[in-house]
Amino acid sequence: MHIYSFERLEVWKLAKDLCVYIYKLTSRFPSDEKFGLVSPMRRAASIASNTAEGSSRMSKKEQSHFYTIAFTSTIDLLNQLIISDALLFISVNERCESRMKIEPITKGLSSLKLFSSPNPKL
Repeated sequence: MHIYSFERLEVWKLAKDLCVYIYKLTSRFPSDEKFGLVSPMRRAASIASNTAEGSSRMSKKEQSHFYTIAFTSTIDLLNQLIISDALLFISVNERCESRMKIEPITKGLSSLKLFSSPNPKL
């Protein structure tokens, strides 16, 4: 079986695991939150998809664009997790675990953005 380049990216692996975690976490949210927090949280959890798509782009500009989208989705998701915590939809432990999962993703995406930038500032 062929392994695609994005499957070798550590940040993609972490983002995929985060996506699975978010789907499981939001499955316990109140049913009236289906179109409240659940839908945007799951949409924001598409970090792995944007990372995979960025890795397949040929130009550095396009790659950087998709890594930027993945990064902003990560920050959006963090914001929604903070709100979920304030509403007591998640526990303090789940909030902390979520942040611990997000931090290496934002660092990894920042590195990918830097190295895929048409004019990297090294």
